[in-house]
Amino acid sequence: MLKNEESPIKRRPSRQIHVGSVPVGGDAPIAVQSMTNTDTLDVEGTVAQIRGLEEAGADIVRVSVPDMDSAEAFAKIRAAVNVPLVADIHFDYKIALRVAELGVDCLRINPGNIGKEERVRAVINAAKDHGIPIRIGVNAGSLEKDLQRKYGEPTSEAMVESAMRHIEILDRYDFKDFKVSLKASDVIMAVQAYRLIADKIEQPLHLGITEAGGLRSGAVKSSVGLGMLLAEGIGDTIRISLAADPVEEIKVGFDILKSLRLRTRGINFIACPSCSRQNFDVIGTMNELESRLEDVNTSMDVAVIGCIVNGPGEAKEADIGITGGTPQHLMYQDGDKDRKIDKASLVDDLEREIRERAARKKAEEDAIIAKG
Repeated sequence: MLKNEESPIKRRPSRQIHVGSVPVGGDAPIAVQSMTNTDTLDVEGTVAQIRGLEEAGADIVRVSVPDMDSAEAFAKIRAAVNVPLVADIHFDYKIALRVAELGVDCLRINPGNIGKEERVRAVINAAKDHGIPIRIGVNAGSLEKDLQRKYGEPTSEAMVESAMRHIEILDRYDFKDFKVSLKASDVIMAVQAYRLIADKIEQPLHLGITEAGGLRSGAVKSSVGLGMLLAEGIGDTIRISLAADPVEEIKVGFDILKSLRLRTRGINFIACPSCSRQNFDVIGTMNELESRLEDVNTSMDVAVIGCIVNGPGEAKEADIGITGGTPQHLMYQDGDKDRKIDKASLVDDLEREIRERAARKKAEEDAIIAKG
C-alpha cells in the first residue's frame, strides 16, 4: 500500500492521473516501476517475473507489446496478475486499440510515430473511452531526424522540443491524462531536460536515466540523476534502468526514495563502513542481515555500528540498534538500552528482534485498517 512519508522536499504541483489503481502525480507517493525482459509470448515466464516484481514492491510494471500475437498474450498476462500494467507500443496503432480493449492500465506511445492523423485520433479516443492514461516517452537515442539535423546531436532542448510535439497532438484532441518521460543515458542531459519541461506542463513526470549500465554503475548514475531531480521536487514515478534482474530496479528505486525520505519500504540500515575499532565483523554481519531480511517489507531503521564511538548515538536514533563492545555487544530498542548479546548469536538475535517488531507493526496496521 502506498503511503506518504514525511520529507522536507516540496513536490512540484502536477495533475494527477491513475494507472490502474495507482495514482501518479498530485500529492500521491512517487510510484516505483520496472519493465519485464521476458518474451511477452511466454505468458508463464512473464507472469512469473511480474509476480516477482510485485513481491519486491513494484507499483507499476511495463510490458512490451510489439505485435498482435503479443497483444493476445498480454490479455492472458493481465488476467493473471494484480499490479497495474503499461503496454509499450510503437508504430502500429492497431496494437494500442487492441490492448485498450483487453484491459491495459496505461499506453506507452509516441503519438508522432503512430502515423496518420486519423490513427492518432483513434488511439486517443480509445484511451478516452476506456479511461486509460498515455505515457509519452522521449529518448535521446531515437529523436526525430529533423531534430537531429537541427541540433546536430542529442540535447536537452531537442528532447523537450520532441516531447512538446507529441503533447501538442494530445492537446489538439483535448486529452490531458498523460505523463511524460525524457530519458538519456547522459545524466546531465536528462536532468536538464526534465528541469526544462517541468515548467512547461502540468502533467506528471516519469523519471529515468535510460541505458544506465549494469547493477553498480547503473545504480550510481540513476541515484545521481534522479536524486538531483527528486530533491528539487521533480518527479512523480521512477524507473531505474539496469542491465540486471528487474527486481534490482525496484530495490534501487526504493533505496533512492528512502534516502530522501520520500518513500519507505523495508529496512533502512544504518551501518558503519568498519575500521580497526570494530568489535565484530560489521561487513559480514550486514551481508548476512540483508540476505536474510529481504522479505521484510515493514518500514524500520536498524543501526549496525561496530564500536562505542558512534554506536550509541546512531543506535539511540534507530528502532533497533547494535553497538560493538567488549566482550559483549549492546542492543538498543526505541532509543533505550535493551540488553547485551554475544558475538556468536549477534545475527540471529538481530534477525529475531527485527522480525518480531515487523510482525507487531503489521498487526497494528491491520487492526487500524479493520477499524476502517
